[in-house]
Amino acid sequence: MSRRLRSISRVAAALAFGLLSATSIDARDVDPLGAPDTQLEPIDWPEVDGWDHDDHAAAFATFRTSCNPLLARRAARDSRRIHQALREVCRRAAAGEIGTDAAKAREFFERNFRPVRIAKLGEKTGLLTGYYEPIVDGSRFPNPEFPAPLYRRPHDLLIAGKKATAGALPNRASIGRLNDKKQVEPYFDRLAIENGALDGQRLEITWIKDHFEAMSIQIQGSARVRLEDGTLLRLNYDAHNGHSYTAVGRILIERGLVAREDMSMDRIRQWMARNPDLARELRGTNKSFVFFRIVGLNTDVEPSGAQGVPLTPGRSIAVDRIHVYGTPFFIEAELPIDGPRSVNRFRRLMVSQDTGSAIIGPARADLYFGAGREAGQVAGRIRQQGRFVMLLPRELDMVEAGRAMPLPLPKPQIPPEAESQASPKAGKGKAAPSKPAGTKSQLKRTS
Repeated sequence: MSRRLRSISRVAAALAFGLLSATSIDARDVDPLGAPDTQLEPIDWPEVDGWDHDDHAAAFATFRTSCNPLLARRAARDSRRIHQALREVCRRAAAGEIGTDAAKAREFFERNFRPVRIAKLGEKTGLLTGYYEPIVDGSRFPNPEFPAPLYRRPHDLLIAGKKATAGALPNRASIGRLNDKKQVEPYFDRLAIENGALDGQRLEITWIKDHFEAMSIQIQGSARVRLEDGTLLRLNYDAHNGHSYTAVGRILIERGLVAREDMSMDRIRQWMARNPDLARELRGTNKSFVFFRIVGLNTDVEPSGAQGVPLTPGRSIAVDRIHVYGTPFFIEAELPIDGPRSVNRFRRLMVSQDTGSAIIGPARADLYFGAGREAGQVAGRIRQQGRFVMLLPRELDMVEAGRAMPLPLPKPQIPPEAESQASPKAGKGKAAPSKPAGTKSQLKRTS
């Protein structure tokens, strides 16, 4: 396609919103995401920086994992067009014989998807952060070495004033509790819980070394806790207290206690270790609190994301719930992978398989780096801008929809007598002559 024709096609897709009232084409054909304040720009594969050099077979394996729940007999109902289109792509992925063949995997993506740059309206990039699964030591009982508890879901949690049902709570939900007057009020925040608001309810699953480590595990959403006898306890997100998440690193920067360029999870940990008397107040600025459930014993597989499939280090991302799980995104960024001061070229196709309460916006992603301390060090350094390319199923090709969008109807010709009658020539006190039948509707149509 020539540059000029491609430009015209993009303009056609962009202008389609204003033409919908004059056509029979559904708005979802041109705006399949349906997200406010979002801009989508269809591009061609050669414009995706680094596409040629990625490991498409590895990306396909992760995408194929996401297809399992999409193709399940009891797949969750989702009326969004992308969900339905992804199911069709997944059927073709399951029927093909791609395996570890990188060339076939690349051909599959290019044949079944259209690359679309996505960003918040008026912006070119979006925010990238990193997350991982901590592996920590812990105890079944509290003691001086392990004083910080990890809690299971409290029994008195209410969602929108009603008792919570089984299953993980949505990240964005109105959470409360009944007070002594049987009135619904916000649930206990982090500081209240650390000060003992849940004591005596036998909600503690295990105890770990410190409260910052506990908060870090809550931010990540899962953990492996190695108990005294060597048992590996697997924990995963189950619920939250309904309060908004606040990054304590940002608080340290705003207070001038840590320089912005030096900020990382390790830097926060060091500051809290040196300032134990101030650490509790700092943690309290993040009122959000997460509760867990036991999901396994002595298992070494990767944790499951919100989609319900095991995450893949370096290929799985957490995104806003406006996106459908299983949607591939190509990420273009410069990230400090090798060290705090390094600038590493990052060009990789990743798959949306998770979400989080702090992951908000059309171009916002949390990159999963794996489990353990080394993965945590890398994840803790990631807070950079990047460019997002969403892979849109060909069934929802906006360029094709833009091409098919007809031009507005031409303005109807106004009869000469209607023009003369509409001119302000009637004298004061004289009634204007009546308009011919049909003129009113024609004039209204052209206004």
